[in-house]
Amino acid sequence: MAIWSFRCVGVPLTEDQLKGLLKRFDTNGDGRLSKKELKVAFRSLGLKHSGWRAKRALKHADANGDGFISEEEMNQMVKYASRWGFTIY
Repeated sequence: MAIWSFRCVGVPLTEDQLKGLLKRFDTNGDGRLSKKELKVAFRSLGLKHSGWRAKRALKHADANGDGFISEEEMNQMVKYASRWGFTIY
């Protein structure tokens, strides 16, 4: 699978668009985002310190504590990620 590389920080996105972008990084197709997948996603979306941000995102949005961001937890993830320069409308 190709690694997506584009910069989205500062670009206006809807919540659904940001969710769609993040879901593209589910490389194993299990419907969840791991810390590793989040790190790659954040780096590709133009964020610095992607490893730290992935760790913080899991701490903030992983409600069941399984170490993954599931479909149900994605809304909280998007709200949290909007603090990092993504413009959500």
